[in-house]
Amino acid sequence: MSERTFNMRMKTIYAGNTNAIEKIEVDHKVDNQWQPLDLGVTSPGFDIFVYAVFTCQHMYFRVNCAERNLELGSAQGSIVIGTDHDWNMDTLQVHFSGELSSGQASPDDIDYIVSRMRQCPVSINLQEVSNARSTITLD
Repeated sequence: MSERTFNMRMKTIYAGNTNAIEKIEVDHKVDNQWQPLDLGVTSPGFDIFVYAVFTCQHMYFRVNCAERNLELGSAQGSIVIGTDHDWNMDTLQVHFSGELSSGQASPDDIDYIVSRMRQCPVSINLQEVSNARSTITLD
């Protein structure tokens, strides 16, 4: 069971068949309240780390959707990272739910996109996390 938990959520609107980001909002949970994420030089390092994992996963989600001719209109995403007392990650849960403006996702598309998300440069440089899961839905 995680001793520390970090949560972020994202709302994104895309433009065109490359799923270029038109608008993005990222919030993080602070003292059980959602607040806009505003990274800067005084941001806690672990918040920056969580955002790095989240944004890398998001890039691989949207780019690989485009590669499979799945044009996104919008998406929502979430990430939960849990750590033990010594800050070792024991939970990594990522989910994206996309609204398609063009195309229809097959189970093979979903499996491919999730497998590619696991190959983002940040993720492949993490130690193995016992409770790791990446999921997506596309409607």
